[in-house]
Amino acid sequence: MKTLNAITRLLVIVGALNWGLVALAEFDLVATVFGLEFGEVNALTRVVYGLVGLSALVQAALFVGNREMAPAPSGHPSRA
Repeated sequence: MKTLNAITRLLVIVGALNWGLVALAEFDLVATVFGLEFGEVNALTRVVYGLVGLSALVQAALFVGNREMAPAPSGHPSRA
């Protein structure tokens, strides 16, 4: 589970950085890595984008799961 968490976290960071570059500099890092121009896609870039999206879902589920399992801070009512 630690390996899955590390891989998905890395892919979410890559995706976030890529979207930041797209917004700020009109530069698509994923497309460039695969020898494409900005806005072009092929099967490999679709796989990368798909894995980034799935990784975000995994990280969101882990985040929600960790919040539900965490003990309530002292002095505050239970989250139940």
